[in-house]
Amino acid sequence: MSLFFDQTWFDDRLAQRGLNKSAVAAVLGLTEGAVEDIWKDQREITPEEVARLGELLGVSAATIASRAGVSTPVPKSHTASEPEIRSEMEQKLANIEARLSRLEGMVAELRDLIAGLTRK
Repeated sequence: MSLFFDQTWFDDRLAQRGLNKSAVAAVLGLTEGAVEDIWKDQREITPEEVARLGELLGVSAATIASRAGVSTPVPKSHTASEPEIRSEMEQKLANIEARLSRLEGMVAELRDLIAGLTRK
């Protein structure tokens, strides 16, 4: 699952289907500005919008939710298969591990910075 909205994936998927963000706006019943907010990860997508985007892009609602950011809900009507659930969980774990690694690096940098300041 993506931590943030995966603009590149959505743009590529739209291009593959010969569509653009105007089509997304029309299908979701939103303004193009609201779609831009989604693309910039400044507006969350509702479960209904997840389902509609999935239909538009020819993928499952679970795929849309996994590419739209960590807090994106999957519509309740979607029942994921065991491989989908396993794949989603593995992706979530990989994202958590990557984030933890970045945080550990930042802590080490701060520790070095503080140590350098106390030596002066």
